[in-house]
Amino acid sequence: MAGRKLLLLVSLMLWFAPHAVGAPQIKVEGLMPNAAVLNIDGQRKMMKVGQTYKGVTLVSSGAASVTLEVDGKRVVHGLTQHVGTVYEAAVQNAVTIPRDASNHYVTTALINGRSITVMLDTGATLVSMSEDHADTLGIDYFSGTPSTASTASGIANTRIVTLNSVSIGGVQINNVQASIVEGSFPSIVLLGMSFLKHFNMAENDGMLTLTSVQ
Repeated sequence: MAGRKLLLLVSLMLWFAPHAVGAPQIKVEGLMPNAAVLNIDGQRKMMKVGQTYKGVTLVSSGAASVTLEVDGKRVVHGLTQHVGTVYEAAVQNAVTIPRDASNHYVTTALINGRSITVMLDTGATLVSMSEDHADTLGIDYFSGTPSTASTASGIANTRIVTLNSVSIGGVQINNVQASIVEGSFPSIVLLGMSFLKHFNMAENDGMLTLTSVQ
């Protein structure tokens, strides 16, 4: 009799026990200030910091990683890493950038290890920035090679330098040539072909994916 009661109790416990719910499978496809592009269970979603989708909350987003809250636990992951029941780092060789309202691709880059907003520009031969940007990034442009460049205001004096590193979304390219333009033009750092030539570019549904060819 006691055996039957025990069997019945175990059966009831199994019947009322909550079914295990699989952890969401997450892929970090794009990084930008205070937002990120996440692929959650196959659904691509652009999320701002503080937003929750399918039980995943975007806590913070930076130039190289995001902090996510999944099932009450916080985890930090870089681009293209999968978050789920098994945590494993993927090779960071691609970055996805959403097109903004002005049809530009703007993101955050690390230049010589310092964070700054940049815009992708396939029409620029080199990475281009103003003297103000160079000062902010601590770049010694006075020792660069004197040159000139055509701008919206006419011909401007420039200095050609070599940046130690340029990184977006955790994908880093070393020894990138850049043009430092005299004055405060351009208003945003332009990621030109001296950086972009290291990537294959594919655009789909307002998203630009850069895949490293290194």
